[in-house]
Amino acid sequence: MEFRNCKECGRVFQSNGYTKICPRCQVDDEKNFVTVKEYIYDNPGVTMPEASQETGVSEDKILRYLREGRLEIIGHSMLLDCERCGKSITTGRFCKACAQEIERGLKGSFERKEKTKEKEKMYIAEMKNKK
Repeated sequence: MEFRNCKECGRVFQSNGYTKICPRCQVDDEKNFVTVKEYIYDNPGVTMPEASQETGVSEDKILRYLREGRLEIIGHSMLLDCERCGKSITTGRFCKACAQEIERGLKGSFERKEKTKEKEKMYIAEMKNKK
């Protein structure tokens, strides 16, 4: 555990390495999230500036909720861009095609490392048997 300053209020808090805001601000952030979620789902087709103005939650926070995958856009008034290819998406950071490609790449890399380890073990075993 490490100590950090809260990005919202500046207080020092003990971080688990994942959160950037203190527990007090997390409660407020969760309330803001629920407010935005309910507003967007009750008003499909609303734009981000309208949602921000009506709920009192900044556009940056709304964008963060969308990027975290906590919100999904209904209608096409607000669209996100895939961070990899630029295709329009409704939630998250990557489109489905890019997410699958990234996943395949990671799995392939992991499998290659495992095969390399297996070959090394087999080679060492063969060396021992030859002696």
